[in-house]
Amino acid sequence: MPSKTAKTSAKAAASKAAGSKAPAAKTAATASKASVKTVTKPIAKAAAKPVVAAKPVAAKPVAAAPRVEEPKKVLTQRQGFKTNEFVVYPAHGVGQILAIEEQEIAGAKLELFVINFMKDKMTLRVPTAKVANVGMRKLSEPALVKRALETLKGRARIKRTMWSRRAQEYEAKINSGDIVAIAEVVRDLYRSESQPEQSYSERQLYEAALDRLSREIAVVQHVTETEAVKEIEGQLAKSPRRGAKSETEAEADGDADSEADGDDTAVADEAA
Repeated sequence: MPSKTAKTSAKAAASKAAGSKAPAAKTAATASKASVKTVTKPIAKAAAKPVVAAKPVAAKPVAAAPRVEEPKKVLTQRQGFKTNEFVVYPAHGVGQILAIEEQEIAGAKLELFVINFMKDKMTLRVPTAKVANVGMRKLSEPALVKRALETLKGRARIKRTMWSRRAQEYEAKINSGDIVAIAEVVRDLYRSESQPEQSYSERQLYEAALDRLSREIAVVQHVTETEAVKEIEGQLAKSPRRGAKSETEAEADGDADSEADGDDTAVADEAA
């Protein structure tokens, strides 16, 4: 009997132990699952967030990448001319170089003088390589300006040709850019109060020549254009022929007198 009781108690103890181990194993398994869930979820979320945010971060540097450009060289002098210098452009007169810039035209790079003609309210761009061809030059030296003023005091030289031909010659002189040649046009077309009035075309050419001449004299002598015009007119008034008949009129009168003398001689011969 004691042995049976011992066996029974042993079995009961074993069954209890087995029962206690099973819940413990379940508890351990549950705990491990819970720990896996709690660990894997944050890791998954943390891994997913950088992937989503990586797209805009990667796109920004590509879209906003600044283009590195080489700094442009500031040109201040070319072909003997420099910025802020006054020059004479034959077709337009005195202008000022504002800048020397580089532009790409038809795939080729060109250096250009940017010239401003303040009185005409015009800006002209001239290729630096074409300066000699267009006749652009520096301002006249004071000695040359003095020579031009002396030219104004000389006698008017008017050719005995058709006005249309003379007008072409005057216009060519004005657009030559030669200050002495321009002074010759002013001298030949000037009319004082005691002389016959100019025609419309003569007046236009005279004013164009006077404007070119006065602008250059004003810049060279550092005076206003009004003062330059007064100086020019003062020189013109010193001409020995002002107030008298023009050269062509004098020659015409001389021819008329000789013809009259010839007629008188013929009449006398017939009377004899």
